[in-house]
Amino acid sequence: MTPSQKSSNILSIHQPNYIPWLGYFYKIAKSDVFVYLDSVQYPRGQSFSARNQVKTPNGTTWLTIPVTIPDGKKGKASFLEVEFATDKWRKKHLRTLQMSYAKAPFYDTIRELVEPIITDETSFVELNISLIESFCEFLEIDTKRIRLSNLLEGYGEKTQLIIDICEATKAGIYLSGTGGGKEYNNEEMLNKAGIELQYSDFKHHKYKQLWGDFESHLSIIDLLMNHGKESRKILLGN
Repeated sequence: MTPSQKSSNILSIHQPNYIPWLGYFYKIAKSDVFVYLDSVQYPRGQSFSARNQVKTPNGTTWLTIPVTIPDGKKGKASFLEVEFATDKWRKKHLRTLQMSYAKAPFYDTIRELVEPIITDETSFVELNISLIESFCEFLEIDTKRIRLSNLLEGYGEKTQLIIDICEATKAGIYLSGTGGGKEYNNEEMLNKAGIELQYSDFKHHKYKQLWGDFESHLSIIDLLMNHGKESRKILLGN
């Protein structure tokens, strides 16, 4: 592949989080290649890896998956090693979605997408990726999506990880989010490797919701339940 071809290839990456927010899918849609960081270290403390928010009749609430890390792996386990601590969360999450969105126009459609995965998936990382994949397909996002575990056996940390993935996917542009990922971005290192750093220009548009005043930065499920296929237009702003 020539340098000019490489420079036009846009890459984005992210951990495989649970029912992510809108900006996650915007970044995927704006990329040529998206890599699930399924083999990187699972975050310590609170993160969006195993939880996200939805809107209920009583305000927003967290849907959190209780997870467990193998003995001796605290702070060292990868997403691939994380397991469900219990299965009680499954019915609770589905019940919360029913109570929150049964009156939404596209409840039945989206329930049919998520219920089989939430009910039956036995692996934490597979659950998250399967849900993201289902949402991408529903939104007609055709970006090539790859798992890091299938792409590279070895890789560096922080900016070097980005460089290694860009080289493996022949990407010349790295599209970063504007949140915590910024701390990994050493623009000088990226430029020396021939990689252009760009930041997502995602703007969170308001859309029609149930239950009072608009709440932003919720799980993509909120948008999908309320707007179905129209969600793509709202998400991408066109």
